[in-house]
Amino acid sequence: MTDQAILSRCPLSTQDSRKSAAVAQAGGGVAGMRVVRDFAEARGLLRNPDARQAGFLADLVNKVSLTRAPILYQHGAEHRRQRGATARFFAPRVVTTAYRALMEQTSDELVGRFSTTGSADLDELGLEMAVTIAAEIAGLTDSDRRGMAKRLGALVSGMPRGGSRLATILGFARGQARSLNFLLRDVKPAIASRRKQRREDVISHLLDQGYSEREILTECLTYGAAGMITTREFITMAGWHLLENDDLRGRFLEGDEASQIAILEEILRLEPVVGVLFRRLDADATVVALDVRGANADETAVGACPYSLDPERKLADKVGRAGLAFGDGEHRCPGAQVALQEAAIFLDRLLRVPGVRLERAPDIGWNALIAGYELRRARLACGAAVS
Repeated sequence: MTDQAILSRCPLSTQDSRKSAAVAQAGGGVAGMRVVRDFAEARGLLRNPDARQAGFLADLVNKVSLTRAPILYQHGAEHRRQRGATARFFAPRVVTTAYRALMEQTSDELVGRFSTTGSADLDELGLEMAVTIAAEIAGLTDSDRRGMAKRLGALVSGMPRGGSRLATILGFARGQARSLNFLLRDVKPAIASRRKQRREDVISHLLDQGYSEREILTECLTYGAAGMITTREFITMAGWHLLENDDLRGRFLEGDEASQIAILEEILRLEPVVGVLFRRLDADATVVALDVRGANADETAVGACPYSLDPERKLADKVGRAGLAFGDGEHRCPGAQVALQEAAIFLDRLLRVPGVRLERAPDIGWNALIAGYELRRARLACGAAVS
């Protein structure tokens, strides 16, 4: 069904709340592949034990000589063992007890800095927030946090993205140089510290398992690009909606944390950061594109008017509020609870700053690496508006 056919059945006031639809349509092409937009079929493929990860540079990583593939690309029993071993770092109880204080402290620090200066970019605040929390879980805590945030941001833009052969080679070389910089400045200090004293984090666990520095670097890059960077986009998009919609903002600030997370999940259903997931289905190398945006707008799963932002949305049985925005099956994002809770805590504090407003809506672009949108230069201001 076309967008126009869906929109024609909805009231004008609730037709289309999406901010990323146009850039996704322009940049998210999957020519030559079968595309799945049906929610049930897409979820079934994500839960298929024989379907392998095919996106997010999977082909490139599979060509690199590593004793162990990163967890994002593992499959079957190997993946289940490693996922089970690291699950303790992401369990809801652990997130609430072990990381909540850091989420609150970091939010207070970032919002306090913004309140003092009177201006900031929401996407930069979101990146620093995401990097701080994910770094604590991963164990990347022995280097400058703001510097690491910039290095990880540069790494994503430095990955190979197609184009001419020369452009691909140059992009790969740039990415390798930035990866080396990340290794020397952030990963190696963390490894050295944990060789002296083990901690309860992912790097310590990987050292216990005998991972090499190169293998730990690859895992940290996965956590950085797949976790920290996508959370930055989510925080920025959620903040954009809340700052431009007074009714939604009021509802968010009046609700408890569970209500706030429900609003954030609905925003994420509507605006999934990763718009397409890829799976390889058989030995013939057939790759299927799972259109997360399309599946999250499947009316049989998410109800009528799927392009409207409705925190009271009535979903079909066993359909989560965020749809497939965190994936599903054995590769479902382990950090979903972390991302939702840190976004709720940070945005609650930010939106209570007197006079906070979005002076400049973000530039919106497309990142082929994550098959999702990028938001940049979302300028915030606070205090009395200058007339």
